[in-house]
Amino acid sequence: MEWIRESVDSIKSIQLRPTLSQAVNLGLILTSALIIWKGLICITGSESPVVVVLSESMEPGFQRGDILFLHMSKDPLRAGEIIVFNVDGHDIPIVHRVIKVHERQDTGEVYILTKGDNNDDDDRVLYAQGQRWLQRHHVMGRAVGFLPYVGWMTIIMTEKPIIKYIIIGALGLLVITSKD
Repeated sequence: MEWIRESVDSIKSIQLRPTLSQAVNLGLILTSALIIWKGLICITGSESPVVVVLSESMEPGFQRGDILFLHMSKDPLRAGEIIVFNVDGHDIPIVHRVIKVHERQDTGEVYILTKGDNNDDDDRVLYAQGQRWLQRHHVMGRAVGFLPYVGWMTIIMTEKPIIKYIIIGALGLLVITSKD
């Protein structure tokens, strides 16, 4: 009777190993992605080294769905540069061109005015209430490169969350059912 119990326990432990192995593999994949992301943050100096263009405001230069690569340096911002910035009270970063830069000589503070290439007016209507200029702390980074249309998957998953859940479920199912 004892040998039957030991055999059943042995069979259970053998069946548990592949599941444990799959869980460890999934953990390694997620950890690797996090390490790569944090490494990019350190290298680029930007809190978000990659962003997706979400609107048509920068056409024809950038299309909706383009992925931008950002870099943040101590160099002064210049009119004509494309930056990504956050506005107080808004969660979504904005990709627009710098059209004016003012620097106060007494304090060294920099004031920035932006505009979308496809927009008629500057961005003061997008800034927080009463805010007329952006400051350096609003800027997430400068655009240093892009991949056209690669970010469409992000837009689709944001606008249609059910697709995101289907993809995550399918990937989870794939990990669980795959055999090494």
